[in-house]
Amino acid sequence: MAKTRSAQDRELDAMKAIIQALDGLEGESIQRVMDYVLSRLSIAAPTRQKGFSPPDLASSMPSEPVHPVAAQSIRDLKEQKLPEKSSEMAALVAYYLAEIAEGDERKDVINTADIVRYFKQAGFKLPQAPAQTLPKAAAAGYLDAVGSGMFKLNPAGYKLVVHGLPSTTKVTTKVAAPSRKKSKPPRK
Repeated sequence: MAKTRSAQDRELDAMKAIIQALDGLEGESIQRVMDYVLSRLSIAAPTRQKGFSPPDLASSMPSEPVHPVAAQSIRDLKEQKLPEKSSEMAALVAYYLAEIAEGDERKDVINTADIVRYFKQAGFKLPQAPAQTLPKAAAAGYLDAVGSGMFKLNPAGYKLVVHGLPSTTKVTTKVAAPSRKKSKPPRK
């Protein structure tokens, strides 16, 4: 009869697998991965206890959560990141509510009511069809639908907000239109 592994053995194996997967990443990268995994599994991030640090990760993990975006309100975040499209702003709202908002305002999923409320708070032009904003942001790859009109920021949306905005590729170079002169027949 094969010996069954205890829950503790499986737990230790899981810890080893996570540590191996994170091997070679730097502190901020590790924090982003861990934040995403905890969020994806709907697990609240633990509060750090003094004197406790995970083995082998202690030197590379920051003592406080890292939020590369320093904004105190949705308006501050919008002014810092300068989204141009409503799908970018929807990702910004999802990021703000999941990562920056405090207290009862903080949440991992958003809906159309959040779009209306936070677009207005941020001073971002409200789209003509707010109900289509989240599906469009999902189609752009920034959000994942989680059912019942609810959407959640995904890794691509996180990357857009943290690393992609403001866009540095905005070029306002005008290209000269081709000349439309009609050629005249040669004179005789």
